[in-house]
Amino acid sequence: MKSFFARNIGKQGRVFRGLTAVGLFAGAWFAFGVATWLGIVLIASGGFALFEALRGWCLMRACGIRTKV
Repeated sequence: MKSFFARNIGKQGRVFRGLTAVGLFAGAWFAFGVATWLGIVLIASGGFALFEALRGWCLMRACGIRTKV
């Protein structure tokens, strides 16, 4: 299980996921005015993207799917 959570993305991928997290959090800010459930989903997604950025880990790559970034 430890190798599953091993770092598998570089600096470019981490920056991309960090920016994605910021975008999802910003979207959640506006989404709460429309639908609470949508805001919660966006916050959860942003939290996961932030986790990937801080950890240097990508779920898709850990599952064997090749990604560009």
